[in-house]
Amino acid sequence: MRIHGGQTLVDGKLVEADISLDEGDGVITAVGRAEGNGRAFDARGLHVLPGIVDIHGDAFERQLMPRPGVSFPVDVALMESDRQCVANGITTVFHGVTCSWEPGLRSIDNARTILGAIEDLDPSFGADTRFHLRYETFNLDAEKEVTGWIGEGRVGMLGFNDHLPSETAPPRTRKVGQMAERAGLSREDFLAMVERLRARADEVPGSIARLAAAAHANGAPMLSHDDMSPEQRRWFRDLNCRVAEFPTTVETAQDATAAGDDIVMGAPNVVRGGSHIGWIGAADMIARGCCTILASDYYYPAPLLAAFRLAADGVAPLEQAWSYVSARPAKAAGLTDRGALAAGKRADVIAVDASDARRPKVVAAIANGRVVHLGEAGRLQ
Repeated sequence: MRIHGGQTLVDGKLVEADISLDEGDGVITAVGRAEGNGRAFDARGLHVLPGIVDIHGDAFERQLMPRPGVSFPVDVALMESDRQCVANGITTVFHGVTCSWEPGLRSIDNARTILGAIEDLDPSFGADTRFHLRYETFNLDAEKEVTGWIGEGRVGMLGFNDHLPSETAPPRTRKVGQMAERAGLSREDFLAMVERLRARADEVPGSIARLAAAAHANGAPMLSHDDMSPEQRRWFRDLNCRVAEFPTTVETAQDATAAGDDIVMGAPNVVRGGSHIGWIGAADMIARGCCTILASDYYYPAPLLAAFRLAADGVAPLEQAWSYVSARPAKAAGLTDRGALAAGKRADVIAVDASDARRPKVVAAIANGRVVHLGEAGRLQ
């Protein structure tokens, strides 16, 4: 296939350049003057960009349980989520699957089911779909099974989360009523379970350390979630956990930056102009040099919108802004074969109509050489 006539992101610059790709092998064969007798895609008037790499997204949960207590089959939910991803330019997606001490939607039973479904449905997905295990650190009884998943190479990324409600925990963990409803428990039963878990707090650091050692030995990048202090970030860094997700203070983000850690923030934060719970503004952190990656978090359209919003607001030129949703997350995830348009790279390419920079639209998405989304069929010849 030849993609011609677009403004193409090559070596950090938007230039008029054509792309040739091998649909069978799924790789880019040339960037520049594309030749060939195969299919052609007319990208005139469009931006041609590397596909989005989304390393943290849990919007699929809305397809699994659109209302509390209302569930849909896992395969239906994942296939629908895949369609949403590719339509928004996400060609590599790490589903953030929570493995918690909570029963219900975020239980280990559900995580086990989702992991199996991702593996079974892999040939049917448009996007390269991977498993980001969001491990709740008080889920101590699950440690052995999770260690097995890591050793078998089934975990693409391992995130350490602590959403056990407490007075000193981040605000989002204090919504006990919402958490109890999601778990299918009464408030009283939920709080009693929390107290039983809190009594085992001394076991948690050792469990984290063992899981981190297993992940490091098996090449699974690690993330710590909601770091509340530089000290906490340093503790995780010493365990070879080099990605900080949503640090809660500027000082923590600055410590991570100084040490060369990656810092993930939510693309919805950029799109909405701030955090929905009053935390650090992602655009402000980018301006300070304290954010390297933007993730969809809870809204698949957000990475595409956020990159163009950063450019429109003058926070960063599009060439730089796009790296936060493609090249940098690919590197953090250990995926050296994508995130850039260059010969030999995986053929993950999207064509975007940015005539309205506040509302960019994905006209076409190609993943591993396959057209997985096409909004204007007349452009493909």
